[in-house]
Amino acid sequence: MLKLLISSFCVFFCFSASADEVIINKNPLPEGFTLGVATAAFQIEGAWDEGGKGEQVWDWFMHTYPEKIENGANGDVACDSYHKWEEDVQLLKDLGVNHYRLSISWARILPDGLANNYTINQEGVQYYRKLFEALLENGITPYVTMYHWDLPIPLQELGGWLNPIIADHFANYARICYQLYGDIIKNWITLNEPHTYCVLGYGSGYHAPGYVLPATGIYQCAYTSVLAHAKAYHIYNDEFRADQQGRVTIVIDSSWMEPITDTEKNVEAVQRMFDFSVGLYAHPIYVGNWPERVINIVDARSTLEGYSSSRLPPFTDEEIEYIKGTFDFFCLNSYSTYLIEHINNWDEMIDPNGASFDLDAGVSYSFDPSWPSDVNWVSRVPQGFRKILNYVYNTFGQPEIVVTENGWAQNLTTVGLDDQDRITYLKQYLSALLDAVYEDGVNVTGYTAWSILDNLEWAHGYEQKLGLVEVDFSSPERTRTPRASYYWYQTVTRNRCLVENCGQI
Repeated sequence: MLKLLISSFCVFFCFSASADEVIINKNPLPEGFTLGVATAAFQIEGAWDEGGKGEQVWDWFMHTYPEKIENGANGDVACDSYHKWEEDVQLLKDLGVNHYRLSISWARILPDGLANNYTINQEGVQYYRKLFEALLENGITPYVTMYHWDLPIPLQELGGWLNPIIADHFANYARICYQLYGDIIKNWITLNEPHTYCVLGYGSGYHAPGYVLPATGIYQCAYTSVLAHAKAYHIYNDEFRADQQGRVTIVIDSSWMEPITDTEKNVEAVQRMFDFSVGLYAHPIYVGNWPERVINIVDARSTLEGYSSSRLPPFTDEEIEYIKGTFDFFCLNSYSTYLIEHINNWDEMIDPNGASFDLDAGVSYSFDPSWPSDVNWVSRVPQGFRKILNYVYNTFGQPEIVVTENGWAQNLTTVGLDDQDRITYLKQYLSALLDAVYEDGVNVTGYTAWSILDNLEWAHGYEQKLGLVEVDFSSPERTRTPRASYYWYQTVTRNRCLVENCGQI
């Protein structure tokens, strides 16, 4: 049976790693399909200690450990969008996008993270109110993320996402957001990419808060995050949906993962890695409980390593039912494709340095050197994008999918205003999306490019550029200059097609 399942997986999902020929889809964007761009509060706002905002974990991390950030960068000013938001709205209007995904800084609304009448920061409340209203006045629908990695420091001091009490604090914060903005915001995202902040923040320590707990931290973070999402969803469902008529979901991130060779073990390793990455966060919400494969592997490896119980926190039966179904659609962030290789005898290995999430999964990652790339985490493999859309759609109950991030990263030394590589990437990935819609029947209703602006790319600082608009970070004015990709995307929003002879197949 396993061999049959693996063969079926490859029939539908495996492709030649060296394939690079792309035929651009000539179909128009489907009726009702929306195009947008995205940012996040910490990456663009600046004003880190202005207007009553409290300190959050990335403020602290960058100020305390500048050596962990490329060029010692921080977000004190960033794009200065806190002061230049009107200029940003004009850029969005001129671009012609249908929607704009952005986030609320938790600490700008609730400086200490706690939801009560005494701590709501009215200046922060009004900042977002004016921004949301300006977007709507210009025909742009906001998609609002309530948590994009910027946990208020008082909550981090409780242990952050390792402490289940944070789920309650997040739920209370979400209620405040619904109360403040639910009359005009109809698309809510609870958490952005818990897989990323759990693995990098609580596993490897590469991101804030810098915890190195690869055996336990990632799983505990996942548990708290999934529960927090469910609580926020139920609050909206029970208290606000009838009047506000909005929708709520979570953002899940996943690259496509391709077996390095089509051996049975490598193909099975891909399926295993999907369970340990996207499945760890999506499966409890869209299917119910952790993926069975993850439960069994972590339990067996925990026993092998001498633990008295599994390192994966179990959900109770009540929690499984409470979490399952807490979505209105599926938000997917996806940038690239990885090659996956099975680690031989991984299920019998004990790492002398201790247990780890990586060894639980039992795979190694790589890229095909023939894939176009300018940085070490994004390669241009559009057929992989089509495959991940199919995988998500067919694995998680055929939900409506909105792509909430996708974009091309370039090094500071290689990017300019004539960013033809970015145009090629965006055109090929949008074409792959249309292939998934028209040829495969995947229900994708929106696409969001990351990002409208060059911004603070976390531990990469300002060294990597993903913006349709260049930002001069050496200028006090943070001067914005549209790139060629901005004008290309503008033609797509106007013509709703990727080619001139639209519809001529």
